Amino acid sequence: MDNLDLFAEDLDVSASPASMPLAARVRPATLEEIVGQEHVVGPGKLLRRAIEADRLGSTILYGPPGCGKTTLAEVIARVTNKFFERASGVLANVSTLRAHLEGARDRRRMNQTETILFIDEIHRFNKSQQDVLLPHVEEGTVTLIGATTHNPFFFVNSPLTSRSLVVQLEPLSEEAIVAVLRRALDHERGLGPMNVTADDDALLHLARGCEGDARRALNALEIAALTTPAADDGTRHITRAVAEDSIQKKAVVYDHDEDGHYDTISAFIKSVRGSDPDAALYWLAKMLTAGEDPRFIARRLVILASEDIGNADPRGLTVAVAAMSAADFVGMPEARITLAQATTYLATAPKSNASYKGIDKAMADINAGRVLPVPKALRGTAYQGAERLGHGGYVYPHDYADHYVEQEYVPTSAIYYEPTDQGYEETISRRMARLAESRETTDE
Repeated sequence: MDNLDLFAEDLDVSASPASMPLAARVRPATLEEIVGQEHVVGPGKLLRRAIEADRLGSTILYGPPGCGKTTLAEVIARVTNKFFERASGVLANVSTLRAHLEGARDRRRMNQTETILFIDEIHRFNKSQQDVLLPHVEEGTVTLIGATTHNPFFFVNSPLTSRSLVVQLEPLSEEAIVAVLRRALDHERGLGPMNVTADDDALLHLARGCEGDARRALNALEIAALTTPAADDGTRHITRAVAEDSIQKKAVVYDHDEDGHYDTISAFIKSVRGSDPDAALYWLAKMLTAGEDPRFIARRLVILASEDIGNADPRGLTVAVAAMSAADFVGMPEARITLAQATTYLATAPKSNASYKGIDKAMADINAGRVLPVPKALRGTAYQGAERLGHGGYVYPHDYADHYVEQEYVPTSAIYYEPTDQGYEETISRRMARLAESRETTDE
């Protein structure tokens, strides 16, 4: 039995191909058949060259469902001269892994045959299971190919990622999904024998509805074909209406303690910071639809109001704090309205991170050892012995013009707060400049 037969048997494709889902039946067999992911498997790209030369080292394929991770693994199985074995992060345990690794060691010792071990959903392995792999990957007993929908830098041990090429695959474009669907309609192992045709807008609807997941699009296409009655001439035609019935509402990919959570809140905050209220509302809607805690979103808006807006619009912090209180008070679904108001206000407000930069600069000075004494004029005088210690001499600013008087408040000339020309900070800048001129006049 050669490597491909072994792999096929593992997938159970040889026993009853017709019973397999359409997505498995029409899966590409060669690199040329792969649609999308040109950034890693396009002509001349590193991964493609390594696969074609059969020189692929340990690799972790990272990407969302249906983007082609398993497809790449199967292509490698077909072109490699190495022995190809497959394991699952859901089903395999330590003893299963040890059996695979022992077999790889024996093949290497007895007939100099190298082994590729493909592990689907490798993020499902716990630390001890991943640790079993490490020495064998390091020694070259196996070439590891792991597939994961989770960020490998969080969910795969760092010693494994440091010894592997991490390849990030992207959701397939609408054009790529449509191309996959058209091929499935004509494929001899796909819907070709059923004489199925589809309107362009039907295929486009499926492509848009699956949001980059080719497997889901193909499953919907298969449902549409199987549930569409054949015409008198034996053909089946899929219209837009049939396509709409065939694809169910997509579950929002949003793991509350994993990639979806962190990526989406990151996109939300960066959209608000970037003054794009439309993008910010989209990411807000995604989080709320997925069931994110509105209080978490509100807390992040409070932080952003000071970090990214600050004194350019001091009302931003007031709005954010009010939204946090209101969202906690009213709860969902009405909290979405309050959060949307705060989001759009902050997204369209003038931006400044001057206060944020200022406090970090001051704290950096203190952490570097620049711990300065409080000037005697600013020290307390109400306690016993203060006068004998030389405390006192503070000058009350409100007794002077502009409520300002020149005196030393900290024994350093370092500048920590540098207001911008954005929003209200422009007013602050003008006032600070006027006070600076006053100091210069006094010095003269």
